[in-house]
Amino acid sequence: VQLQASGGGLVQAGGSLRLSCAASGTPGTYMGYFRQAPGKEREFVATIRWNGGHTYYADSVKGRFAISKDNAKNSVYLQMDNLEPEDTAVYYCAAGRAIMSTSTTSRGYSSWGQGTQVTVSS
Repeated sequence: VQLQASGGGLVQAGGSLRLSCAASGTPGTYMGYFRQAPGKEREFVATIRWNGGHTYYADSVKGRFAISKDNAKNSVYLQMDNLEPEDTAVYYCAAGRAIMSTSTTSRGYSSWGQGTQVTVSS
């Protein structure tokens, strides 16, 4: 499945951004987001189970980010509030046939979006 990501941009600390990701077909069991900051490894941000809607978040974004989905549009959304400079990174949406134990790791995902830049200024 192909993923088309959109959103991102530049925002001041405390601000909000919304990322969107549309899949060309049924995305699998999970669809989520990872991010990679300069000089750092890619890390898990949030994911949502396609059937059922269970969500999982990295501790660093809990209470600030919310992931949601629209099954009819094969799309997932990441609402990011109260952004911090530490959130600056390239954000990648991902989809795949992860199981619960792999849903927060990159190996659970076989399709990746092109990446969108999120920059939070202090």
